[in-house]
Amino acid sequence: MAHAKQAILRAQVAYSGFPVGAALLAKDGSIFTGCNIESSSYGLTLCAERVALAKALSEGVTEFKALAIATPNPPLCPPCGACRQLLWDYASNIKVILAAEDEHQIFTLRELLPHAFDEGFLR
Repeated sequence: MAHAKQAILRAQVAYSGFPVGAALLAKDGSIFTGCNIESSSYGLTLCAERVALAKALSEGVTEFKALAIATPNPPLCPPCGACRQLLWDYASNIKVILAAEDEHQIFTLRELLPHAFDEGFLR
C-alpha cells in the first residue's frame, strides 16, 4: 500500500483535483506503480490502475498477485468499469485492496466484476 500512496503524489489532476495512486504486485515480487493522468479531453484521461498495468505488461511481466489503489481521503475508490475489464483481461485472479487514510477493504476482482466479459464470448 505504501507504493500506491507514494504514487498519489505524482498524479496529474488539474481538472478533477482527485488524485489516485495504484501499485500492482507481480508474482515475482516486483511492483509497478501508476497515478491518474488527466487530459482536458476527458476521454484521454488515464486511470492509475491502467497506468500500472501498462507499465508491467510493457516490461514483459504477465503474472500478478494484487493491486492496491489509494486515495488521500475517503471514500474508498474502486476501479472504474474500463479498469475492471482490462484487469480482468490480464489479471483476473488478483486481490484488489482499496485504501483511503486508515480505512481499507480487500476484494477479489471477481467480486468487483461478477459477470465479466472475456475471450470466451468472442468465439
